[in-house]
Amino acid sequence: MSASLLPAAWREVPTLRGRHATLEPLRAEHAESLRAALGDGALSRLWYTNVPAPGQVEGYIAAALAAQADGKVLAFVVRDAAGEIVGSTRYYRLEASVPTLCIGYTWYAPQVQRSGINSEAKLMLLRHAFETLGCLSVVFETSWFNHASRTALARLGAKQDGVLRQHKRHADGSPRDTVVFSIIDAEWAAVKRHLQFRLEANS
Repeated sequence: MSASLLPAAWREVPTLRGRHATLEPLRAEHAESLRAALGDGALSRLWYTNVPAPGQVEGYIAAALAAQADGKVLAFVVRDAAGEIVGSTRYYRLEASVPTLCIGYTWYAPQVQRSGINSEAKLMLLRHAFETLGCLSVVFETSWFNHASRTALARLGAKQDGVLRQHKRHADGSPRDTVVFSIIDAEWAAVKRHLQFRLEANS
């Protein structure tokens, strides 16, 4: 679907601000900051993830922005409390007619992993999806081999829906079994309180 055919709220990348993190629209000029956040490229060497290598950042941004122009994604950079860019995330598989969407393509610089940034970013993304876009569900997908991601999604409060066998391919071309998690609108109030509690504990 062309972005022009989506409802207005589904075409605009919002800026979401919290105490630990700010999410803002991804732009081409973020390339150098994202490359710095990737450091030595260790994240991209995890074969079961889709994190760009430092030398691939421009292409990664260009592909995300092209998909956004086609109405397929809404892409963000993530800043820490000091304003430094420390990662990226996006909404994808936008289905405004349901409405539902996926959250993914998320990565963070090693120094901010296991901080309050991811919890707050997920809280803000979920709040916007459920309370502004009116989603019935929000979906998360990860590789069977990404055990850290699977654990983090369960800890977030998402429920595992199932495993799609050989659903797509990893970045290295190998077949990927995709583990699907979701949060539905009836669960959002409890998930929101859980995330707020985690943030308060980290304050």
